[in-house]
Parts: sequence; structure tokens; C-alpha cells
Amino acid sequence: MNQERAEAAVRELLLALDQDVEIEGLKDTPRRVAEMLMEQCSPKDAEIDVTFSEDKFNGMVIVKNVPFTSMCMHHLVFFTGRANVGYIPKKKVLGLSKLARLVYSCSVGLTTQECITSNVADRLYDSDGIGCLGCIVVLEAEHGCMSLRGAKAQGASTVTSEVRGVFRDVPAARQEFLSLITKDGLK
Repeated sequence: MNQERAEAAVRELLLALDQDVEIEGLKDTPRRVAEMLMEQCSPKDAEIDVTFSEDKFNGMVIVKNVPFTSMCMHHLVFFTGRANVGYIPKKKVLGLSKLARLVYSCSVGLTTQECITSNVADRLYDSDGIGCLGCIVVLEAEHGCMSLRGAKAQGASTVTSEVRGVFRDVPAARQEFLSLITKDGLK
């Protein structure tokens, strides 16, 4: 990534919007915006193969309300929300913080909510280290592109889900997950 080019582009955008880039409040804005965008667009890899043997556990593991922020690739506007991730382990469980790190790593960059949802599910289900029987991912987010422009639907949220393995094949497993994450709503 090129910080200098990014700063120049932000400066040009401000000028195109008839903004005085020499006033106190805007002098450092090109640098700050460029740094923020470069941070948001820098890929972060989450290692999710830290597992622990757990022969006696036969249930479901759920991490609820994992906060995430991402940037809409269509409008370059942020969207924020919460992820709920569940899986059924097969003799090994994943360190709980790894699920939050997985959500974070999948939400970095210019993307869509649908892409984040499927990437979290794919990486969890396809991980050789975990070997889970199935996983389910539900994201709920408010999109700046809907609330700040266009429809101006402030407070509207979008919910996406992906299911793999037993959560796809066994409706009771999917229903148990959904009932556990919605006791207090998705918030």
C-alpha cells in the first residue's frame, strides 16, 4: 500500500468537494483518512488451529455477540454489527478467543456482509485442526450505505447466515442454535 498516494487521493477528494484543505480541522485529514483506510484494508490472518482435546464434551459451542466493523466494497462506507458463531466439535475444541479473531480477520478489507458470513463458516468448517461436525454463523449489521445515503433507513439491520454440516442437515441442531442466540435477541 502506498500511504503517500492514498493521502494525495483523499486531499483531491476533499478539493473536489469544495473543501478548504488548509483550514485547521482539515490539514491532517488526508493523512488520518489514509491511515484509517490502510488499516481497514490490511489483511489480518487468524490462526484457528489452537485446539484442546475434549473427549467428554458432545455439545455445541457458541460465541455470541462478537462485534465487528467492516467496509462496504460498493460505497466505501462502514458497517458494524455482531456475529454469532457456533460449532459442534469432534473431540477437539477451539480456543474461544479464536472465534472472535476469525470474525475480525474475515471482516477486514473492502467486502460485503454476505462474504464475511460465508468466509467465517468456510474457514471454521474446513479447518483440519478442528474437524467439527458442523458450524453455523449468523451476522447482524447496520450498514452506513443504507442509513447514511439512499434509503436513509437508520436503525435497519441486515441478517445473514451460513450453515455447514450437521447444522445444514439436522434442523433440530440449527433450531437449538437459533433459540440460544435469540433469547435476548441478536443484539
